[in-house]
Amino acid sequence: MKPHSLLLSAGLSAILLAPFDAVGEDNWPTFRGANRSGVSNDTGLADKWPENGPELVWTAEGAGRGYASVAIADGKIYTLGDGLSTASDDDEYLVCFDQKTGRQLWTSKTGSPWTQGQESWQSSRSTPTVDGDRVYVVTPHGELICFNTDGDEQWRKNLKEDLGGNKADGWGYSESVLIDGDKLICTPGGTKCTMAALNKMTGEVIWQTVRPDDRGAGHASVLISNVGGTKVYVQTTGSGAMGVRADDGQLLWTYDIKKTTAVIPTAIVKDDLVFFTAGYGTGGTLVRQVATADGVNVEEIYPTNPKLGNKHGGVVLVDGYLYGDSEDQGVPFCADLMTGEIKWKSRGSGKKSASVTAADGKLIVRFSNGTVAMAPTSPDAYNETGSFTAPGSGDRPSWAHPVIVGGLLYLREGDKVLCYDLRG
Repeated sequence: MKPHSLLLSAGLSAILLAPFDAVGEDNWPTFRGANRSGVSNDTGLADKWPENGPELVWTAEGAGRGYASVAIADGKIYTLGDGLSTASDDDEYLVCFDQKTGRQLWTSKTGSPWTQGQESWQSSRSTPTVDGDRVYVVTPHGELICFNTDGDEQWRKNLKEDLGGNKADGWGYSESVLIDGDKLICTPGGTKCTMAALNKMTGEVIWQTVRPDDRGAGHASVLISNVGGTKVYVQTTGSGAMGVRADDGQLLWTYDIKKTTAVIPTAIVKDDLVFFTAGYGTGGTLVRQVATADGVNVEEIYPTNPKLGNKHGGVVLVDGYLYGDSEDQGVPFCADLMTGEIKWKSRGSGKKSASVTAADGKLIVRFSNGTVAMAPTSPDAYNETGSFTAPGSGDRPSWAHPVIVGGLLYLREGDKVLCYDLRG
């Protein structure tokens, strides 16, 4: 489908207030960044914020309703939303903005909006994945669509109808697909096609993996791990964590968890370690992948610990310590990765669930009520060195994960994308 042409003045509130000088990575091409750690390699960020927060560089309009974060590549920002202020209908669109100014460049329709459940649970939630001149999105309905970076649709498949997928809960698909070489890795879920590898250019199926008795897809995204010369795709479904051999889709290992309401956070991979967590009283688990004569298996380092539970704000690993929200309480925690020992739990300046990212020894915590706070990544204590309230927040939860690229902080706040300067 061709994108809608937009006049330069249509729906714009973007004003460039500061120069754009990269101080770290230039791209954040998928959910939680290129390596899916949620940690930026930016440096030179300010240690403290002014009373009203960092400088707002620009505000872009036309992102629509939704909780998808932003993907950034080659000077463009991509996100997914429905009911755009710049569209004439309530459908869902892939939206592209100029990274320097926030000017909306184009929109391409993906299909109907997600309207199941209460209003605050509705809308888009999958962050696009950018690879070269292609952009890949997964709609809540399970439509996996490939566009080029000009907004022209190339191909699409439905994870349920075409691949036999199944969700473990009723909240729609949220995964951001993984691109690995010529392959696209996705998680339809269930006992017919738990994971699949597709040709990224055509959508043709390369291999499919079945996890016996899999409850269905969760909301996490796939990571890459290398163990004893074997490349392993690590994912978490409604049944728990799993490892799949990249070459042929062979299921290598599983670690089952009890049935719970939803399994949402993306796991953390560090060398041969896998930390994964879920909310609703489930908790966090650490396992070690071990090379065997016929593949890879896992050994438990510590079992599922409810004190390490996280619903949907995600967890980051910095210098051997885990940082995230306690379930969705708006109470950040720090824990030792190897032992699971809680170093601190502390209520911040915001309320309700909190999503996190980290950069330059700093933790950026975005609370559901619109408060954004900064604190040093330290196992000693949680001490905020600045906070502010994002404009336009409050009507719906501020659930989209924050992104830090080139010294700038990007926040998806409903129909708006906000860009702040974090440099010292």
